[in-house]
Amino acid sequence: MKNIIHITTDRIEGSVSAAELAGLKSEIMAANRMLHEGTGKGNDFLGWVNLPSEVTAAELQTLNECAAQLSGKAQVIVVIGIGGSYLGSKAVLEAMNNSFQLLHKSQSHPIILFAGQNISEDYLYELLEAVKSYSLGVVVISKSGTTTEPAVAFRIFKEEIEKRYGKAEAAGRIVAVTDAKRGALRTLASQEGYATFVIPDNVGGRYSVLTPVGLLPLSAAGVNINELVRGAQDMARATAPEVPFEENPAAQYAAARTALYRKGFKIEILASYDPKLLYVSEWWKQLYGESEGKEGKGLFPASVTLTADLHSMGQYIQQGERTLIETVISINTPKHKVVIDSDAANLDGLNYLSGKRISEVNLMAEMGTMLAHVDGGVPNIRIELPELNEYYLGALLYFFEKACGISGYALGVNPFDQPGVEAYKKNMFALLGKPGYEEQGEALRKRLK
Repeated sequence: MKNIIHITTDRIEGSVSAAELAGLKSEIMAANRMLHEGTGKGNDFLGWVNLPSEVTAAELQTLNECAAQLSGKAQVIVVIGIGGSYLGSKAVLEAMNNSFQLLHKSQSHPIILFAGQNISEDYLYELLEAVKSYSLGVVVISKSGTTTEPAVAFRIFKEEIEKRYGKAEAAGRIVAVTDAKRGALRTLASQEGYATFVIPDNVGGRYSVLTPVGLLPLSAAGVNINELVRGAQDMARATAPEVPFEENPAAQYAAARTALYRKGFKIEILASYDPKLLYVSEWWKQLYGESEGKEGKGLFPASVTLTADLHSMGQYIQQGERTLIETVISINTPKHKVVIDSDAANLDGLNYLSGKRISEVNLMAEMGTMLAHVDGGVPNIRIELPELNEYYLGALLYFFEKACGISGYALGVNPFDQPGVEAYKKNMFALLGKPGYEEQGEALRKRLK
């Protein structure tokens, strides 16, 4: 199990000694036990810890069957959600899809598009225009059904589908992923007869990718969710409390970033050398930012896609303020093969690369950049995946979740709440004139004059 992914932390030793890292071992392993025993802060939101092993074959079959039914009716499925209800499925979808699938004339699965992750009027207008000539389905994801961004988008797309197909047929084109018993979306789904799946009460949004929140849309897109879950199951076993620190990748990652934070480092950059991992980075930023960024604490999560960002952010990483650490996700084996040929004129001077695969060039860029950044005072953690497929991606997602829970406990915060998120919502409600916010709205409008 320890070889699912490989983590290397020896290039942080210019900032943290091996002895200092080893000194965190007992604290980090105790934090891991707290997650499994439910003795830490936020223990009512620990359903994700054992979630992979609790996903049954029957549940996966039901999800796959519902996804297939919806896919049979719709050329485009609009997935409506925000935060963890959006980023997890988007991350896996972008990693697994052909980067240029929309240019392919034939589509074996529906096109998955997203709404409710913003309140841009132009975005919604253009999305509605884009799907006019396509048959349509919707997966709406919300525990409450009243979160502003997805609720607005769902109201608009519900109206569009009912206008096109009538209420009876529209009900068969909408699937709701929501609370088991309560909330506006649960009530509406019961009234209209939508197919439904449950968001577990004890799983927060940013930890929900392995629930129907992520699995249903991914199955509709043709992603092998059985393999995604299998990878997470194996990683759960590889990071269990009884696995020794030296063999436990989540514990090692949590220890490294905790040690660096305590040494004064303030920003963690997640870097990858494959653009398919862009939204994995976006998902990771929510996971760590929302879990650790509270009480004036926490590493600030940022990301870069290399080598592209070496020509923009590379200068700062190399020589800017020395508060950065860099965690690199490296993919060992690409899916496809492209070889650089020799050119008789050699005007570009690249014949020294003749016969090499693009992946060889990319790897040397990665190795050279790592050494340059380490020499420039940026500690480096490296996470290697054998290849990018559903199995290893499921393992990676659970690895990051487990390490986040451990790191949060080591930081001394509740990694499973997000009280700061409510501040913008209250101001927005007040400024929009929501009933009950009149006095606050008046005070805010005065401040904005």
